[in-house]
Amino acid sequence: MSNTNSKNLPLWVQDREKVISNDIGVEWRGGKRPDYSHNDRVFEQESKYHHPEGSLEAIAHNLVRTFEMEASNKTNPEQWLSVVADKFRMSSNGGKEYTAEEAGEHGTYNLFISKNKHYNPEEETFESSFKTFNKAFPKGFLWEVIEVLSGPPNVTFKWRHWGTFQGNFKDYQPTGETIEIIGMSIARLTEDLKILSVEHYFDNSKFIKNLTAGGCPFHSQK
Repeated sequence: MSNTNSKNLPLWVQDREKVISNDIGVEWRGGKRPDYSHNDRVFEQESKYHHPEGSLEAIAHNLVRTFEMEASNKTNPEQWLSVVADKFRMSSNGGKEYTAEEAGEHGTYNLFISKNKHYNPEEETFESSFKTFNKAFPKGFLWEVIEVLSGPPNVTFKWRHWGTFQGNFKDYQPTGETIEIIGMSIARLTEDLKILSVEHYFDNSKFIKNLTAGGCPFHSQK
């Protein structure tokens, strides 16, 4: 797997901070740039995979992190550099396809988590889901590429999502354990490495099960 000089690559597959700093006219959620400095420090300590700069793994890693940042923080999808906004579609486990507008409006947590007795995405807003999961994972719920299996233009890759459960989740107390999800995605890209569509495959019930399996609900102690 050959490496590419990262300076010759599009901005959106370079470091996420470069995309954030290139923000003339960007409509940021809350009116200001996001600050990932704390998350980046934790990532450096806990990451298991260190991909060479310019490798397909590094490119996929940077592209997905840029997309996640833009979907979470840029209110206007037309300003997302990582996707073709009017064509973008996202799905998980063969389910409904969502547009860029829907991802920005509802938040990715609400699109990925199926309705269950502990969490109902239909009753959550972008803001409430963001608050809920940031409270449960104050050090961040981090993401990295494990391996790229094929591509581009159809990039298939394995990934891990993880975080330390250190804050309350709904009525459940934190356990201090690391919660990890392993998954695979297929991203269809343009020639200049923008996302046209992405399909995610993972056990989307395991996340909530792990958050509610060990901690005792507050109401059980009353």
